[in-house]
Amino acid sequence: MDSAQPIGIREQLAYALPALVLALLGITFYVYLPKFYVDSIGVDLSVLGFIIISSRIFDALSDPLIGALSDRTRSRFGRRRPWMLGALLPLGASFFLLLRPDLAPSWCSAEVWLGILSFIFFLSWTMVSIPYEALGTALSFVYDERTKILALRDGALVLGTLLAVVIPQAIAGRTGDAATAHVLTSLAVAYPLLTCVAIVLCIWLVHERSGVDTPKEISLAETAKALRSVVSNRPFLVLLTAYVIAGFGAALPATLIAFYVEQVLGSKAWGQFLVLYFLIGFLVLPGWVWLARRIEKHQTWLIAMIVNTGAFIGVFFLGPGQLTAYGVLVAISSLGYGATLALPSSMQADVIDLDELQNGTRREGQFVGIWSVAKKLAAALGAGIAFPILDQLGYVPGATSQSPEVITALRWLYAGVPCVCNIIAILVVTRYSITRVRHAQIRAQILARSN
Repeated sequence: MDSAQPIGIREQLAYALPALVLALLGITFYVYLPKFYVDSIGVDLSVLGFIIISSRIFDALSDPLIGALSDRTRSRFGRRRPWMLGALLPLGASFFLLLRPDLAPSWCSAEVWLGILSFIFFLSWTMVSIPYEALGTALSFVYDERTKILALRDGALVLGTLLAVVIPQAIAGRTGDAATAHVLTSLAVAYPLLTCVAIVLCIWLVHERSGVDTPKEISLAETAKALRSVVSNRPFLVLLTAYVIAGFGAALPATLIAFYVEQVLGSKAWGQFLVLYFLIGFLVLPGWVWLARRIEKHQTWLIAMIVNTGAFIGVFFLGPGQLTAYGVLVAISSLGYGATLALPSSMQADVIDLDELQNGTRREGQFVGIWSVAKKLAAALGAGIAFPILDQLGYVPGATSQSPEVITALRWLYAGVPCVCNIIAILVVTRYSITRVRHAQIRAQILARSN
């Protein structure tokens, strides 16, 4: 298994492609839908925050279950691919309807429409994304090759995020406001169709690796045992803790960039800054992969977070009209963005190897499910906390200016809190213990046992 031929580039690209289209869906939901439903539809900010956080909590709680079920799935198509295929229709349909609130029946309010469809969207998202990510952790067991494979996937995610910003801005044209019914209606059909094509290609061209021991039953005792093994996996806990803290911080600027740029800097060109951030992050990602091959993965991640945080601190002190300074700081901060995605993914695959050594079974789905719970709760808390805070401080939807209290809150939520979170995450990562040498020992012991 460990000595198998390297994964071909066609298969690597086919595996990476769904990440690109899933980014189109995710960025649209998190960046454009909140502003559209608040400013154009009239949904209350506190209600919006409650819908987002409650739907993500429900979604997150289903992640370990979907992961465990996919680990134990037996079919001629493998463990992961049946789940990905089965969730395509509800994922595409719910996304389409979320972007078309005008299709809601007369008895259904915008809040109910948004709430119900958000729950369906995120559940079907889980049924695709958890098996998809679990599939990637077992495509290669070679320390540096899996970094390349997962970096390609996360590079596709960054490219998809970039396109998710560029495409709506291009449709919006001179108006500059992409969070409108005109723009979202244009995306409602195109994005689900692209998602179907990408996932079908992945299912067709990417083959699950055989030769691993997998769990064969689901029971309360087995689940409790699995959870205990996760708790005893210290490198996984260190990795997960750091990623969640950093993820909570990252969710805030991702959700609030439109609000920050418009209200604090006095510009509607927030989409252009998003393009700059993701474009640079995408272009420099191969450099981080190169560096990770020469030093350790966690050391490379530390450097990336330090670069990202060091620049973003300056954003806290900006004011009206300082767009050039903001652009420079965003450009510097974006240098570390790609590494903060790809390297934790590769490190996650390494800690799954350690679990396989300790427990004798391969449970990618369960680990990815637990990882996803934490990641989604962090993202949901970012949006779920930020919007009610702004609402309580008197944010006025659609207004060209806000109170000093709202402006101060936007500074802290958009820049201050994320930087504090990153600093804490940096300290946590220093406790990570799986190195290239240690991973080689883990794989050697697994192979020796199987022989």
